Amino acid sequence: MKTLLSLFLFVITFTATFAQNNYPKDYFRSPMDIPLQLSGNFGELRTNHFHAGLDFRTQQKEGLNIYAAAEGYVSRIKISTYGYGKAIYITHPNGFTTLYGHLQKGSPRLEKFIKEQQYKEKAYEIEVFLKPDELVVKKGELIAFSGNTGGSQGPHLHFEVRDSKSEKAINPIHFYSDILHDRKRPAVVNVVAYPLNDSAVVNRSKNPVLLDLKTLSDGSYVAERVLANGPIGFGVNTYDSDNSSSFKNGTYKVEAFSNGSLSFGYTFDTFAFDESRYLNALMDYSRYKRTRQKVQKLFMKQPYPLSIIRTNDKNGIVDVSPNLTQNYRIELTDFSNNRSTITIPVEYSPLPATDESDIKITPFYLTASKDHNFEKDNFSVFIPANTFYEDFHLQFDVKDNVLTLHNDSTPAHTNVTISVVDTTLTEEQREKSFIASVNGKRLGYNSTKRKGNTFTTYTKNLGDFTIAQDTIAPKISISKSIEGKWITSQKSLDFTISDNLSGLKEYNGYLNGEWVLFEYEHKLRRISYDFDDDKTVDGRNELKIVVSDNVGNSAIFETHFFRSKK
Repeated sequence: MKTLLSLFLFVITFTATFAQNNYPKDYFRSPMDIPLQLSGNFGELRTNHFHAGLDFRTQQKEGLNIYAAAEGYVSRIKISTYGYGKAIYITHPNGFTTLYGHLQKGSPRLEKFIKEQQYKEKAYEIEVFLKPDELVVKKGELIAFSGNTGGSQGPHLHFEVRDSKSEKAINPIHFYSDILHDRKRPAVVNVVAYPLNDSAVVNRSKNPVLLDLKTLSDGSYVAERVLANGPIGFGVNTYDSDNSSSFKNGTYKVEAFSNGSLSFGYTFDTFAFDESRYLNALMDYSRYKRTRQKVQKLFMKQPYPLSIIRTNDKNGIVDVSPNLTQNYRIELTDFSNNRSTITIPVEYSPLPATDESDIKITPFYLTASKDHNFEKDNFSVFIPANTFYEDFHLQFDVKDNVLTLHNDSTPAHTNVTISVVDTTLTEEQREKSFIASVNGKRLGYNSTKRKGNTFTTYTKNLGDFTIAQDTIAPKISISKSIEGKWITSQKSLDFTISDNLSGLKEYNGYLNGEWVLFEYEHKLRRISYDFDDDKTVDGRNELKIVVSDNVGNSAIFETHFFRSKK
């Protein structure tokens, strides 16, 4: 044990920096013993973030063995109802950490430790950081079983490699020489041309234009001719797949060239987690909200600090002016060096626009680099500098006690503060009130602080807001009654819990007056107690479940059952 600990301290101290730029091949083994098929790859565009690892298919089922990719120690365990669900982190002596997410449960040794911590903290959701000598593992040791916990939309293993010192995510394919069997070129869904100021025109339009594409005999693409004037930019919607699976994953490298010189490009080798939300600046967010198309913009109207981007001094913007020829080319390359090329002919045209801009002009012009305060009636909004990626005309109004703060087609990078002063509610009503998002007739809960009659929330989501009340307690139900019954052969206790408005905040289960662990699966709205925890007594057992929502409404379910421990 001491020898391994000394090895960790030596290697991490003297070779971590070296390891950052030298990805050892064949150091890590496969985390599973089945053929690996990707259902998601590193860097692809997810909701508000870049995907930080690889998603491996698990044959559409749970319970497959998950192995330590190399020797090391379990440095972190996080159990959550969202995100990675049940996740195990292993730090290795070569300066890297591997992560295994959406697990069903740990191996017997790790699961014992996890449950000890959960019972110690009396909570299902825990986060534990361990020392190098606490849970040492060997390469190829069974550490867990695959699952579908957290934000997973189907059974799979999420696998990451991180630099242990910087905690940056690294493309795991760098560490595996034979993980991909890929002879397919990246695919092109569409290309968009953008006029970038009030006077710019693209094909007689002041709005973004979807370009027609033609596939040539050699597999390359050529777009329709672009007739433009003024500053313009381009965006591409692309995906990549391989020969082992048909999933539409992200494209490893995207580059744009103007007259043969790099104009804009990025490669998904590594990134820091605190810059992952800049995905919303890279992507045409408003088009995505309207159409679900993920067009990646190959320009920056206003620069943002995303480290993967390489650009020229014009930030990828193309100035189309008389007597200046523009040869524009987009190259899409996957990790196996398969490549697709798009050629876009660009010519100057003085013709005016026949399609005027659909941007709505408002009295409130927001300069992204400055703080802004807006007030009307009993609502106030504070927007810190650099909350948004670009300047724009903000929609702001209050009508019938509903705040309109623009719409959800504009992404925010940091929180906006919304405050409401209410003088109409009683103190009892205020205790059950919160600032709600309004979507038609539906209300959504926002975490809300209250001081006296002032309510405040912090949100990255724009749209409509109002004060709402939740006076209805959560619901607790069981599919088949166990009241007074013998259930010795039953393996678990399963209940459905839900809340109609403000959402569930916490739940607790008690057997014979003692707290017991109920696991929560939010996708099924189910909590489950595993009888293997051995917290029952022989004969009659008293069960109590307490569930609370975010404004303090509570529901209690009580019953008793009989069970034999023999």
